[in-house]
Order: sequence, then structure tokens, then C-alpha cells
Amino acid sequence: MLAYVCLGTNDLPRATRFYDELLQPLGAKHIWETERFVAFGNNPKRPLLLLIKPYDGSPATAGNGTMVALAATSKEQVEAVHHKALALGGKDEGAVGPRGDNFYAGYFRDLEGNKVVVCFTG
Repeated sequence: MLAYVCLGTNDLPRATRFYDELLQPLGAKHIWETERFVAFGNNPKRPLLLLIKPYDGSPATAGNGTMVALAATSKEQVEAVHHKALALGGKDEGAVGPRGDNFYAGYFRDLEGNKVVVCFTG
């Protein structure tokens, strides 16, 4: 159902460096980029994550209640990505751990304040 998710940024090179390192354990890499955006993915037929400068030229802001979920393949991968996000300057928004019976997750805010969760279901 999803084609892509966009996260606004005011500093595309800085955001790109953050997500280059953060998404590496998930197998994602640059798939496409222009002057205004960088797209990350690990399969062109799956949803992409785009970092983008707002089209209207206004400053990018984090959406209240908006969150992007990154799928991990294990609890260990959740822990590694969450730890990496914090090491790269992200802010903790919820420690890694179980959330219910089959959901394991860690929440953080990226360098622009966008809320992201890395999660494993199983």
C-alpha cells in the first residue's frame, strides 16, 4: 500500500549522513537523489524513505503525531539501530523493549526532530 514516506529536512547533507549510517544495518542505501531529496531503500518494489527539502521553501518541521516505522528482522537489530540513532545525535523517545506480546521496538527523534520507531514483530 505505501510507496514512500517523506521526512522534511533543513540540512539535506547532514540528514543524509545520519540516515546513511542509521539505515545501513537494515540493508538500505541511496536509490535515488536530486538537489531536493535523497531516497533510501533496499528493494525498488518496496516503500522508500525520502529526506526532502520542503517544496514551498518554508522550513521543515517535525509533525506532531507523525511517525515513521522502520522494520527490523530481529530484536538485536532493533537494539543496534536504536543505539546507532542515539550515537549519531538522535534523541531517545522510548527505550528499546517489548510493547505487548509480539512487538519489540525502540523510538527516537532524528536530527530534525522527526519521530521514528525501529521495530520487530514476531
